[in-house]
Amino acid sequence: MTKAIIFDMDGTLFQTNLILEPALKATFDHLRESRLWQGATPLEQYRAIMGVPLDVVWQTLCPQHTKYQQQQSNAYFQQALIDQIEQGCGALYEHVEETLHYLATYFPLYIASNGQVPYLQAIMKHYDLQRWIKAVYSIDLVPSGNKSELVGNLLREHAITSGFVVGDRASDIKAAKDNGLTSIGVSFDFAQESELQHADYVVERFEQIKDIIGSM
Repeated sequence: MTKAIIFDMDGTLFQTNLILEPALKATFDHLRESRLWQGATPLEQYRAIMGVPLDVVWQTLCPQHTKYQQQQSNAYFQQALIDQIEQGCGALYEHVEETLHYLATYFPLYIASNGQVPYLQAIMKHYDLQRWIKAVYSIDLVPSGNKSELVGNLLREHAITSGFVVGDRASDIKAAKDNGLTSIGVSFDFAQESELQHADYVVERFEQIKDIIGSM
């Protein structure tokens, strides 16, 4: 019997808010230069949907653009995010490193994220998270874009029979429920109370996860 902990990345381990605004601004500056956008950068609109699959992001922010234009915008945005990470502009949440170090002593740890592979790899490399994380699963791995399916694949491939999903969005809570796992919602930057209302537990500080898992 294998028990594991599966973490979301954005808004759970990584403070995406620190790199979001400059990367999004760079992307929409590029769109304005290409005469594909007028007006302000839709930062608040993006924050409201943070964590949804990327095709949904660009359909929402730029519904008037063609699919190809949306794909190009996403590629530009992803590179801008990676540039920010490599320049050291982002950060992990407080106590993430020591908490992961502690938990990895007792459980295998994984990441299941709606982020794309190069972006996730940049975070993993910059913060040396492979010290504790055994594998990273990107939503790119499932054509459906369904996080429940992504987590299900992770469980099967690693013969995991029980454990936890830790995240800040409704898709994380649903992925736990759909796969018979315990959900822990994190009430950080982008978290919305309505999305976490069905979580088994909710924490306001990352290190509180240790107490929940230790009590079970």
